[in-house]
Amino acid sequence: MSEEIRKQRILIVDDAPENIRILAQALKTDYKTTFATAGAQAIKFAMSEEPPDLILLDIMMPEMDGYEVCRRLKAEHKTKNIPVIFITAMNQEEDETKGLDIGAVDYIIKPFSMAIVKARVRTHLELKRHRDILENLSSLDGLTAIPNRRRFDEVLQTEWRHCMRESSPLSLVMIDIDYFKNFNDTRGHQAGDDCLKRVAKALANSVKRPMDIVARYGGEEFAAILPKTDRDGAVFVAETMRDNIESLNISHPNSPVAGYVTISLGSATVLPDNRSDSDILVKAADDALFQAKREGRNSIRGIDLN
Repeated sequence: MSEEIRKQRILIVDDAPENIRILAQALKTDYKTTFATAGAQAIKFAMSEEPPDLILLDIMMPEMDGYEVCRRLKAEHKTKNIPVIFITAMNQEEDETKGLDIGAVDYIIKPFSMAIVKARVRTHLELKRHRDILENLSSLDGLTAIPNRRRFDEVLQTEWRHCMRESSPLSLVMIDIDYFKNFNDTRGHQAGDDCLKRVAKALANSVKRPMDIVARYGGEEFAAILPKTDRDGAVFVAETMRDNIESLNISHPNSPVAGYVTISLGSATVLPDNRSDSDILVKAADDALFQAKREGRNSIRGIDLN
C-alpha cells in the first residue's frame, strides 16, 4: 500500500496499560496504533519490517527507561529518523531539556490534554511524511525509479548489522545485462534506456518481501539485497529474475547468447559477524557474477561463504 493512502503507524510505549488504552482509543480512528509495555519490546517493534512512523514514549519504566530507549533508537540507522514524543509525569525543566537533547521531537507532561496530544502528533507525522517523500526521491535512480547506489549502500550496512544481531544469513545477488554495449550500439541509446527501465521493473517485481531490495548498482548492473536468506533461497530468487527477464523478450539481435535480452547473475551468502564487513559479500557476489559471465552468460553462479 502506498505511503499516501495507508494509515500512519504510532507505537505507544508505557508500562501502565490504562495510559496505553486512553491514547490508543483517542488515536485509533486516524492512525494504526500498536503498543509496548517495556523498552526492549519497543526497540524490537521499531526495528521490525513495518516500523512505526512515530513513537509516544513514557520515561519512567522498569528495566530500561524512556531516555535509554530513545538513545538506542537514535543510535541505529534504521530507527534514528522515527520521531519520538515523550509523554511523562516528569515535569522539571531539566527533564524536558534532557529528553530533547537525546533526540525527542517533543515533550508532553502528564496529565495531558488529548486535543494537544492529537495536534502535536498530527504535526510531527505530517513533517515526517514530507521528509520521507524527500528521502525517497533522493534514494531513487533517476532513470529506472528503483533504489540507487546510495540507497543500496545504506541498506546493505543496516541489514549487515541486523543479520549479525539475529545470527541470520544475508545474501546478495549481483546482476548484469549481457552484452548491453552491443545492444546500445545496435538499437541506440533511447532503446537502451527503455531496456534498462523494463529490466529494472522486472527485477524489482521478482522479490516479494518488504525487506528485500533491488537497486541499480551502476550502468547496466543491478543488485538485490536479501536478508535472512540462505544460498538456496538466493539462487531461487536469482533464477526467478533470470526467467522474468527472458519473459520480457526484448529483441537483442547483436547478442552472442540469444536473440533477446538476457542477464547473468552471481549470488553470495554469509553469516555476518564483527570480524568482517559487507565488502566481503560484495566481492564474493562480484566473483560469482564474473564466473557466470566467463562460463557463457545467461546463467547463475552462487557462493556460500559460511
